[in-house]
Amino acid sequence: MATLDAALSGNPGERAGLLVDTAEIPGGGELRLLRHGPHYEIMFGHEQLMGSWSYRSEQALATLALEGLGEQPRVLIGGLGMGFTLAAARATLPMGASIVVAELVPKIVSWARGHLRHLFGDSLEDPRVSVEVRDVHDLIVDQAGGLDAILLDVDNGPDGLISLANERLYSAWGLRAARAALRPGGVLAIWSAYPDHGFSHQLHASGFDVEEFRIDTDRGEDNPDHTIWLATVDGKSDRSSGTDSPRFGVEA
Repeated sequence: MATLDAALSGNPGERAGLLVDTAEIPGGGELRLLRHGPHYEIMFGHEQLMGSWSYRSEQALATLALEGLGEQPRVLIGGLGMGFTLAAARATLPMGASIVVAELVPKIVSWARGHLRHLFGDSLEDPRVSVEVRDVHDLIVDQAGGLDAILLDVDNGPDGLISLANERLYSAWGLRAARAALRPGGVLAIWSAYPDHGFSHQLHASGFDVEEFRIDTDRGEDNPDHTIWLATVDGKSDRSSGTDSPRFGVEA
């Protein structure tokens, strides 16, 4: 039998990790929390959803979208993940902000308070932060011009890989619902592990002005850049500062 040290040797993500826990996804499917030495990753089947050794783009999702929102912005984050977007949001937003995190999978909230507590630090104790174990789509629909920003990182891209229900977030109806939930000048920010050039046109068709950012994941040449779309309600946003990664604009 392989020793623990042997099992944990090598580069994270390029070898089998040690299974720490599993989580049932509402509606079907399972997530696995794996350990690679000091690092962790969350897997869905053979797809890696996130790893604790690479989080530049998850941070950029918040820093690009949330600068200059005012003194009391209301922000909705879809997907708790490993807490990197939440931590960046806390660092970017003023003390008067309100941050709601919607997480569909209850066990991920448990991991945040347990196995991944060292990654989250005191994020969940921040008085500005509340967590709702709920589909982010339902929270969006409940808002009527009440949000300054919506940050979505609930799948590997603008599709329904993990949950088919996620597809409604990126459909024409779902994008219009997000736009209706935002105040004038509000921003919808969406994270993706891959480019999707047609999605920029979908955002524009739903009434947004669109900027598209390519984020270097800092994981080597074999790993593709991640993509972030910033979709603003009135086109007043120019958030190209805040990341050292290459940017390319999209004229939808």
